[in-house]
Amino acid sequence: MPGAATAALSHRCPNLPGMTAEPVIDTQPDPTATPPTVRASLSPSRAADFKTCPLLYRFRSIDRLPERPTVEQVRGTLVHAVLERLFDLPAAARTPESAGDLVAPQWDRLVTEQPELATLFPEGDAAAVDGFLRSAAGLLEGYFAVEDPRRLEPAEREALISAVVDDELLIRGYLDRLDVAPDGALRVVDYKTGGAPREAFEARALFQLKFYALVLWRTRGVVPRVLRLLYLKDAEVCDYSPDADELLRFERTVVALWQAIEQATARQDFRPRPSRLCDWCSHRALCPSFGGTPPPFPVAGPADPLTDARSRPAAPGADE
Repeated sequence: MPGAATAALSHRCPNLPGMTAEPVIDTQPDPTATPPTVRASLSPSRAADFKTCPLLYRFRSIDRLPERPTVEQVRGTLVHAVLERLFDLPAAARTPESAGDLVAPQWDRLVTEQPELATLFPEGDAAAVDGFLRSAAGLLEGYFAVEDPRRLEPAEREALISAVVDDELLIRGYLDRLDVAPDGALRVVDYKTGGAPREAFEARALFQLKFYALVLWRTRGVVPRVLRLLYLKDAEVCDYSPDADELLRFERTVVALWQAIEQATARQDFRPRPSRLCDWCSHRALCPSFGGTPPPFPVAGPADPLTDARSRPAAPGADE
């Protein structure tokens, strides 16, 4: 991440202050309600897709092309599920051993809900599955190296938040965790199961954090004090502290981004933008940059402009 943005992210493993589950305000907006003026929605993952590569945005949001999940992506989903369930336990029981005990049951639940996940491994290859579960447990060790969940009572977990900007655009996304201090200060926590950010992923991570901060500011009137990334693989903490002026500029950026998406849709012109992230793209065979040809542009356009599917992670180290 060039320039001032790099300095804004601090990498550290501090002693974490206690956080409570006290709400910021008594009544929170309903994230599932859509005001009548809204005609489109945007999530941080889809917005980041367009910033990264307009053609990738088209493949995912307009063509709705299927993507086979990778082992890295599914491992991230599993670890997120375990960490969410960990806070269902009494504080004293939130130990590394308890987290490890949650891995296999959560994997069984995911496979039951999404049977296609079982095809990630050769049928009957118990050793491959066991190795996968051990690798997930290893990431949980990284979590306990940077945070003590016995000292925390999250206000929200896996929470859908949303806000309307520019009267017509609904921006929304899922928070891994929201902590609230006794004085009402907010801390957004996002778990990353890849390594600490390299340049190719750092910008996407920071964009996602600001996206969440903007939604919270617009709906709750509070600028989050800390936006925290927990990189479990490397056991690193990255903190970022935004301010209102910065979020106002970011809001204009999001609106301009959506306007660019609308223009590209009207022109049916989504061009590829090759980068190192192409190594993780599921659609290289259809990309002109790699000798491919995109499918015909859908005649009816997106099925529902208010439907913006969530996908996490987008690539190793850049999961949502």
